[in-house]
Amino acid sequence: MSDRAALLKGIRVWLVFFVVCLVLSGATAFPLVHELRWTEEALRSLGAPEHLPGLTEWIERVRDGLDAADADHPFLLYGTDWLAFAHLVIAVAFLGPYRDPVRNIWVVEFGMIACAGVIPLALVCGPLRGIPFWWSVIDMAFGVFGVIPLYVVRNKIKRLEALTAEPVVTGSAAAGAR
Repeated sequence: MSDRAALLKGIRVWLVFFVVCLVLSGATAFPLVHELRWTEEALRSLGAPEHLPGLTEWIERVRDGLDAADADHPFLLYGTDWLAFAHLVIAVAFLGPYRDPVRNIWVVEFGMIACAGVIPLALVCGPLRGIPFWWSVIDMAFGVFGVIPLYVVRNKIKRLEALTAEPVVTGSAAAGAR
């Protein structure tokens, strides 16, 4: 396998990994009410209230809030439907770099900027919305861990670009080519 083919394969593997994570992250935003009920049941069955009372209390509080919103104001959950949809749309954008990485490197760079934006969003909006700091750290981890595959992909695209660039002919080599 040539260097170009190996780089292209590596880029595509990392992009598929990133897209799968984006799709899963988005898809899990649709059934939040049910997911939190399942999470709370799982935590109780694992004995988490004794070992991780803060986590258990937070999950219970969030589940109570979502249950109330679902019962009395289900339109509020429409916002998380749009969040899920946004993840899916962003995932589709990565088809461009999958097809032509060098030409569409901007999509990867856009994704890296979006990952970086998760951190200030969590730091500013988390406290404004009453989110515990430790939960904001979990949210920030999505940006930190999300940028890793994109950074790897960007580096591979830059190497692929260097391999596929036309060689520059200068000086005496240009004269000899005539």
